[in-house]
Amino acid sequence: MLLAQCVDRTGTGVWAAASVLYFTYVCGMDARQLGLLLGVGAVAGIAGSPLAGRAAERVPVRWLLIGCHLLRLGAMGLLLVVDDFAALLPVVALICLAERAAKTLEMLFATRVAGERRATYQALFRSVANAGYALGAGVAAIGLAVGTTAAYRVLILANGLSYVLAAVLVWRTREPSGRGLVAAKAGAAPAAPSPWRDRGYLRFVLLDMPLNLDDSVLNVGLPLWLVHHTGAPHAVVPVFLVLNTVLVVLLQLRVSAWAEGALGAAAAVRWYGVTVLGGCLLIALATGAGPVLASVALLAAAMLITLAELLRSVSSWELAVVLAPPGAQASYLGVAGMSQSVQKSVGPLLLTGVVMAAGPVGWLGLGAATVGLGTLQRRASLRRLAALGGAADGAGAKPARPVTASVG
Repeated sequence: MLLAQCVDRTGTGVWAAASVLYFTYVCGMDARQLGLLLGVGAVAGIAGSPLAGRAAERVPVRWLLIGCHLLRLGAMGLLLVVDDFAALLPVVALICLAERAAKTLEMLFATRVAGERRATYQALFRSVANAGYALGAGVAAIGLAVGTTAAYRVLILANGLSYVLAAVLVWRTREPSGRGLVAAKAGAAPAAPSPWRDRGYLRFVLLDMPLNLDDSVLNVGLPLWLVHHTGAPHAVVPVFLVLNTVLVVLLQLRVSAWAEGALGAAAAVRWYGVTVLGGCLLIALATGAGPVLASVALLAAAMLITLAELLRSVSSWELAVVLAPPGAQASYLGVAGMSQSVQKSVGPLLLTGVVMAAGPVGWLGLGAATVGLGTLQRRASLRRLAALGGAADGAGAKPARPVTASVG
């Protein structure tokens, strides 16, 4: 499965690096059309996670994941024959929905197979995924350097090939006996509660959404602030991604070991806020600074934001698992998976329209708000764990019974 994920992320890295330029130069879209297209795709991606979770209660995860890869293959193939803006809207929406669903299914598979070692598995997965993204970006750079329509179409074919290989690798993967379905079979236990009616779990998901902003800070906030508000050279921008990739590969396993288990994940949420605050403080200090000072401050900020990403990647999914009733993990985790999709849709707008518009004070406000939300999330999670009877086991707490009432 890890190899399948690496292949998939390599193809995704190819498309992520080339998509904006493809739609601009090959399809002839202007900035307004491109923004609308990407916005529609992001909104469609939000639905992918809960749909995948719901389906995983009825169909084995492995077969659903294969279906998602093949669906992405078909949709990507349509890009080769469709260049009209109106026709591209549903195609891109389908690609984004299937991509988000596939990511959720991968984590559901890991949750079932890895069990209490899911944090370690996720750490390995993130290291492999980052390596795949980097490789894909390198492949895309070759095609972008050529710059012809044929070269762009070759990149699309390369991404499609990654879906085929990933589907084959998933097909060859075997799950332990009895673990094909994430939820118990019908009739084996009383009907599990719906995550949409579990106010305590929805509170966790709502708080988790703004606690995913590190992605937008790294990929949107830092580059734009460097260009418009500091004297740092533009060549520093790609270093942010390189630094992030290297640190994730080197530190993800260590961070996951430190934050393993329910109580460790709850503690990591608090430290997430602290590290984001440190990164925001450095970004604010870089404002108006010269090339050297601004570069040093922003690179240090990128390191802290990457550390926050590592903490969040472990704590968010671990808490999503242990706070969910065991008989309905698939649907609950599907709802929890919406956090990243919502952040990708709203995060850039929040940063550019609110945080950056307020200047350095905006960054300080973002950092302080993240600390407050992290503290609130930690307390709410611990209360729910206590209600579930799982707070006693700090190394790997499991919920003992479903809780549908509001916590706290």
